[in-house]
Amino acid sequence: MNVIGKVTVLPQLPAAVSRLSELAYNVYWSWTPRAQALYRELDSSIWERFQQNPVRTLLEVPRERLEQVAADAAYLERYAQVMADFDAYMGKRDTWAARNAPDMKPVAYFSMEYAFHESLPIYSGGLGVLAGDHCKSASDLGIPFTAVGMLFHQGYFRQLFDKDGWQNEAYDDLDLTTLPLTPAKTADGQEVRVSVQIAGRTVQVRVWQLQVGRIRVLLLDTNVPENSEDDRKLTARLYGGNQELRVQQYVLLGVAGIRALRALNVPADVYHMNEGHAALLGLERVRELVAGGLDFRTALETVASSTLFTTHTPVAAGNDAFAYDLMDRYIGDWPAQLATSRDDLYALARHDQHWDGHLVPAFSMTVFALNMSRAANGVSELHGEVSRDMWKFLYDGAEAEEVPIGHVTNGAHNLTFTSQHMRDLLSTVLPADWTERLEDEDMWKGVDNLSDAQLSDVQLVMKREMITFVRARMREQMLRNGASAADVAATDELLSEKALTIGFARRFATYKRATLLFRDKARLSRIVNDPEHPVQFVFAGKAHPADNPGKAFIQEIYKVSQEPEFRGKIVILENYDMNVARHLVQGVDIWLNNPRRPLEASGTSGMKASFNGSPNFSVLDGWWREGYDGTNGWPIGEEREYADLNVQDDADAYSLYETLEDVIVPRYYGTQTGEQSWAHTVRRSIETVSPRFSMQRQVIDYVQKYYRPLAVRGAEVAANGAQRARDLGAWKTWVRAQWPYTTITAQATLPASAQPGQTIPVTAQVNSAGIKLNELKVEAVLNRGGHLTHHPLQVQPDGTFRADVPLTESGLYSVGVRMIPEVPGLSNPLEAGLIKWA
Repeated sequence: MNVIGKVTVLPQLPAAVSRLSELAYNVYWSWTPRAQALYRELDSSIWERFQQNPVRTLLEVPRERLEQVAADAAYLERYAQVMADFDAYMGKRDTWAARNAPDMKPVAYFSMEYAFHESLPIYSGGLGVLAGDHCKSASDLGIPFTAVGMLFHQGYFRQLFDKDGWQNEAYDDLDLTTLPLTPAKTADGQEVRVSVQIAGRTVQVRVWQLQVGRIRVLLLDTNVPENSEDDRKLTARLYGGNQELRVQQYVLLGVAGIRALRALNVPADVYHMNEGHAALLGLERVRELVAGGLDFRTALETVASSTLFTTHTPVAAGNDAFAYDLMDRYIGDWPAQLATSRDDLYALARHDQHWDGHLVPAFSMTVFALNMSRAANGVSELHGEVSRDMWKFLYDGAEAEEVPIGHVTNGAHNLTFTSQHMRDLLSTVLPADWTERLEDEDMWKGVDNLSDAQLSDVQLVMKREMITFVRARMREQMLRNGASAADVAATDELLSEKALTIGFARRFATYKRATLLFRDKARLSRIVNDPEHPVQFVFAGKAHPADNPGKAFIQEIYKVSQEPEFRGKIVILENYDMNVARHLVQGVDIWLNNPRRPLEASGTSGMKASFNGSPNFSVLDGWWREGYDGTNGWPIGEEREYADLNVQDDADAYSLYETLEDVIVPRYYGTQTGEQSWAHTVRRSIETVSPRFSMQRQVIDYVQKYYRPLAVRGAEVAANGAQRARDLGAWKTWVRAQWPYTTITAQATLPASAQPGQTIPVTAQVNSAGIKLNELKVEAVLNRGGHLTHHPLQVQPDGTFRADVPLTESGLYSVGVRMIPEVPGLSNPLEAGLIKWA
């Protein structure tokens, strides 16, 4: 038929269940299985067909069915309990934040993608899941928090495998009227519109609101009639298109995002940029202050002092950098708006790149984010180390360990990924309020009281549900690709509930080495086909549409899964999303992860598996390097670096096979009791990973390490008309101008050998080029085995600097002397970015 338009007819719910609509518009239900069950019971086929979306389910279910449940006493009892729990959650005043951070200032959090639920596919993978989980735990903890992102109306792609196992991409337009979104409105009821100038065009942006428990998320949308067809497509796809599109999307996220907050009068004392995509929010914040009368440097100091940047990318190529002429097209008018020059603005983002055989300056979003913030962090302990080394060139003369980039190890939102079966079991041994104390390690020791039988029974239920899901998905794929009747029928026999089942699901970037398992196929065949102790594998994951090597990995796994010796023992599912992820992390026996160390910034999928009692079998990279304790899973390979990647792959594959054959399979199928039993490993996995890698712990870390200190410092720097910012900006400008003319020389009397505790006299002469001596830190730096210790030299009456520096431990020391400009109130000793060695 010819469609001339669409209309959404809202459901008229019976009074007895009228609040189903209210609940549907708060994604609290996404981490509350019993709330989801209320909608599934209306019509399970509709629920599944529309990606388990409560809003769409209410639209599609016939009135007669709604009347039936409104007269069903058992349903009404479940409904009443869910709504009582919802009201208690929403109305709770005694939150963690109220008890532990009563002075907490509001936070604005910016991310390019968010994963709340599969029915809102505006995410691609781990970054989005992390951002969505961060929002959920901010709500759980009662933090004043508002998130800002983009509403991609075609979302990320839907992945389809063809009959040869090659990934194809499909894009579906979202019908916003069937999603749990409402237009954001001002206090007087007007729908919010903001506008942004992009390449001389005025782009109109509509703002949508998503309620996530107690907090809200603002989503930006250019698909409005006022815009041109091209501008309407700016929010069409996540990570689609070319560099020009990405720059425009980053302008939207940063600039329109700040304007959306302002239009809605949303307060924010701290601004958190989740990855470099959000870096351009600094442009708009500086512009506001310049328009209010501040000079550029003062505005920059004010903005940076209340900004946190989280980097997620340990690979240089993964950090966006754009040619200057491309940036000129889209932010070329910003220097004038900021009362600065193009050179000064772009210098804040400069990262020279090798392009076409030439070294050319580029505008790096990560460098800009680092310079536009006064706090930065990686997402695991090792990633913090990698990041400090990657970006130390910004602090010429600094050693990696002193670069001011910290870390907060990622977590995952326990309740989103822990099955209701496991939650019910945990509730028998944990305190009644355990879901509010997820980060409490002592509390989790109650898991020791679960019997072996209790654990195995619940895990078998979850495994059966996963197998049923896998078979249905594979059958659907086979039918779509025109498979034979025999092949379609064979999907009913895929996987065995009695076999050790290992899951691997993630983004198919090549460094994650999805095909490492197949390095020795003959050995793998013996493992999976052992008649007494069989092993089976379930894979899932998407490759970026432009990543053909990643797609080739997918196809390789698919082809192996079709070979006779692996058929039914190795399965790869298409269209990896949050729904697939939940089934796998809840249903497998072991979670496998084998990235090429140290390229995994964190990873979070294995955490979710452990919440459900599935131990990790992983390379000691990212979070598992911190999580593995010798009792709660198994490592792959050694914690070392390799010069030859083939040697690394061979070594890790060998370790994988050896550990699987000699340790894991015997333990899984064994009859040992106590600490040698499989159940002991399961218990240790739950009780060690659940608290330490809960999103609740992660957000608490952000509050304590970053949000509260930044709020205090930001207020101090902005006080009294930004006087402290003005002083800092002026001081840095003066010091940087004088720095080339400063000199330092030093002498030290170094014995051939010394005893621990012995001191060595160190002196230095400084030409300060007019910089006050009390604004220079002169220090001896001792390097022992790569670890630095700093010993300040004191200025003497004659203007020299001197100290007796102790050698506290045995070992080989390198001794150097340097000076750094420093005044009280800096965020870190290297904030000025200037170091001069003698």
